[in-house]
Amino acid sequence: MKYLLDAGAFVALERGDRAAWRRLAATLETNVGAVTHGGIVGQVWRGKGARQALLSRALASVSIRPIDSALGRAAGALLAKAKTTDVVDAALVVLAEDDDQIVTSDPDDIEHLLYCAGIDAGILTA
Repeated sequence: MKYLLDAGAFVALERGDRAAWRRLAATLETNVGAVTHGGIVGQVWRGKGARQALLSRALASVSIRPIDSALGRAAGALLAKAKTTDVVDAALVVLAEDDDQIVTSDPDDIEHLLYCAGIDAGILTA
């Protein structure tokens, strides 16, 4: 099992949300692992300010996967199946496996993508 974090999860961490930080700390303590991809980093990273220091700290403890050709194609195929257009969400779902947990501020879209992908992962609201 692993935790997959979308932009909403990182926004919560950047705001200093204690529950979000506890969740991230728990993944580190149990070696569960936290994963995201570079598109999500691009959604939240602005490169300056005190809040970005918190975000930088969070990103340092997360495995960041590249959106390469294989992930991009798989995300595109999922979007076609789901009849939706958010490649960033689709790429995150493609990284998921059964029993993973996706931390998101957009549970409805993620739930639809998981259903279309046939993945039995949980959703935690950021």
